[in-house]
Amino acid sequence: MGARRLVWRACYELLAACAREPRWAFMDYGFAPPGPPVLALDAADEPDRLCIQLYEHVVAGDVRGRDVLEVGSGRGGGASYLARYRHPRSVVVVDLSERAVELSRRHRRGPGLSFVRGDALALPFPDASFDAVVNVESSHCYDDVPAFLAEVRRVLRPGGDLHRADLRPARQVERVRRELAGSGLRVRREEDVTAQVVRALELDSERKLALVRAWVPRPLHPAFRPFAGIEGTRNHVALREGRQRYLSAWLVKDAAP
Repeated sequence: MGARRLVWRACYELLAACAREPRWAFMDYGFAPPGPPVLALDAADEPDRLCIQLYEHVVAGDVRGRDVLEVGSGRGGGASYLARYRHPRSVVVVDLSERAVELSRRHRRGPGLSFVRGDALALPFPDASFDAVVNVESSHCYDDVPAFLAEVRRVLRPGGDLHRADLRPARQVERVRRELAGSGLRVRREEDVTAQVVRALELDSERKLALVRAWVPRPLHPAFRPFAGIEGTRNHVALREGRQRYLSAWLVKDAAP
């Protein structure tokens, strides 16, 4: 296992061990388009609206009746949202962190929803197992993104979709686009949504800061505030100033001619 993934695995194991509060369901940066909210949510899901809106933006198209794989479970909130609102046949979630998987199994529910431990670069599933793969704010942890994309292509059925979103230093944006173009999947949509993500971070900063203060031990606050994108920390500032960019993409595995 590469050094990058070892470091990130340790971070997520620590977070799952320290912050066991089930109400902390999402870790993504969120998505706040201009205008009033249009997505209808149950009252229990309303506090996580901005994080849910990122999933709603990323998972374009209809996944009703489809077998969905999410790679990188975080705290399981996104997978639970998809299972409960978007009506897939199944949602299987794989994550490298054993504690994150255990936390998600305990607290996240949804029709056809399951969590397994596994490696994004060696997915523990047969070829052509899924109709859609979802990957939100996880690929920056991988040592070899082309290897991950090859695994996605392997486990997708013909006509299947990859829905992904992540941040990268601005100098790496063209490399990301080359990786996607060389994946063997067709890029159907690719967007820079940095402005919408920055707006979400700023709107949600106080709520996330309260979660950190309530559930993360005080000595770890300096590390977890930037991790959560709290307003004024390095990731938020880098995105606001354009030194980091946030990209979303929808790719398709075309059927063989």
